[in-house]
Amino acid sequence: MAGRSPFPWLPDRWLPSRFRPGTSSASRAKPGGAGATNTVSSPKGTSPATALTGATRDWFARVWRPAQGLRRPAPQASCRTALSSNVSLEGAAAEVSLELRSRGGAGPGGGGDEADLALVFCSTAYASDLPRLLPLLRQSLTARHWIGCVGGGVVGTGADGSPHEIEQQAALAVTLLRLPGAKLQPFVLNAKQLPDLDGSAQPWLDWVGADPALAESMLLFIDPGCPSINDLISGLDYAYPQVDKVGGIAGPHSANGGSLLFDDQVVEGAVGCLIGGRWRLDPVVAQGCRPIGPVFAVERSERNVILELTDGSKKATPVACLQTILETLSPAERELVRHSLFLGVGRSNVQLSGSEPSAFLVRNLLGVDPRNGAIAVAERLRLGQQVQFQLRDAATSRQELQQLLERQSQVGPEPLAALLFACLGRGKGLYGGPDGDVGICQGLFPAVPISGAFCNGEIGPVAGTTHLHGYTASWGFLVPSPAPGASDAGSSSDPPA
Repeated sequence: MAGRSPFPWLPDRWLPSRFRPGTSSASRAKPGGAGATNTVSSPKGTSPATALTGATRDWFARVWRPAQGLRRPAPQASCRTALSSNVSLEGAAAEVSLELRSRGGAGPGGGGDEADLALVFCSTAYASDLPRLLPLLRQSLTARHWIGCVGGGVVGTGADGSPHEIEQQAALAVTLLRLPGAKLQPFVLNAKQLPDLDGSAQPWLDWVGADPALAESMLLFIDPGCPSINDLISGLDYAYPQVDKVGGIAGPHSANGGSLLFDDQVVEGAVGCLIGGRWRLDPVVAQGCRPIGPVFAVERSERNVILELTDGSKKATPVACLQTILETLSPAERELVRHSLFLGVGRSNVQLSGSEPSAFLVRNLLGVDPRNGAIAVAERLRLGQQVQFQLRDAATSRQELQQLLERQSQVGPEPLAALLFACLGRGKGLYGGPDGDVGICQGLFPAVPISGAFCNGEIGPVAGTTHLHGYTASWGFLVPSPAPGASDAGSSSDPPA
């Protein structure tokens, strides 16, 4: 009579013969007889895998874990996010912690999966209590790395799945990301003394302490008190030229300490996280402007002051060029020129098409010299550089963002999450109502949670170079990035046939 199987959940054909129904001890004792099978006895104290033979034993050895039984399934990517507008810091931390744990995130000692990266964005309303924020959250939530910043406003996704832009009031948004296969390299920088931009890139790499070969993207937040923000961004581009950088300048506040969050501390300088492996950030930079008039070339300039422009064979001062453009505009457009005129600075020596405003870096006009018709721009210019006047309004911003996000939805993988770093000049002030930017994104990515902050300057690439922007929405879409030649072959836990 067959013995009782110690693992009745296995099919009979996988069992040693002595446990198969209908197999007698006599038949097992006759080599070569009916039902004869080469078997290996299982010594006392061994795992069930040693009692099996052939392909069955090999498969069992792959999946058996003495303490767990069968191997646990590979962890799944996840994004859990919560948003609170509680005026109390303790109340807001408790609300987001409760919401995140209710969505499957156990806290310390709770036995749940630990997040790989926690992103925290809070408004300046909590500035006086800021040192308490991360310790409060870490009491209830677990993550390997914590990073975030203070903002002039907060972007987050509520319990109903709807994203919101919360301006000029208390708000806290926390996002927990589970990213299997990700290579995460968080860093914090003391930006008071930067490495030399004229030397080798190695001092920059040593300073950051992160391997560029393991990264495709960088999340970057800079304290508003950082003395050399543009040099810092340029240096990081110098050290990590193939890495897309997305982020912003944190919001200033009157309390002691910085505006950046890292692990369990409030810090100054800069914080960031390089992301690589199986994940990356796809950047989308929406500058919210449309071109007017032709593309000019800089004929004469001094630093950031343009003295003369050319349009083909025609030469004129910038003011004269603008007066010519004004004659072609509608009354509504001429009114916009009074308060929403900018200059697009081309990022290439190639003649740029006016139909591609993203090819221009949009910069503020700082002033006009009526004596010689020159204009000052918030960017240094060089001889021959392409420029074009730009107008900014709500309709243009909506249209441009819609087009850019439609393009992202068509060419990129489905995002796990979207991060938005928007200028304080956008939001209600631009659109006349709440949730202007996130509403457009939700229409194209309805299931993707959104979080972020309103910043004092936005960081994102234009034509392959990272810039500090104004009046811009800098997006980062967190998408899977399979390794070249990656295959699921051999990862199956299915038993052999």
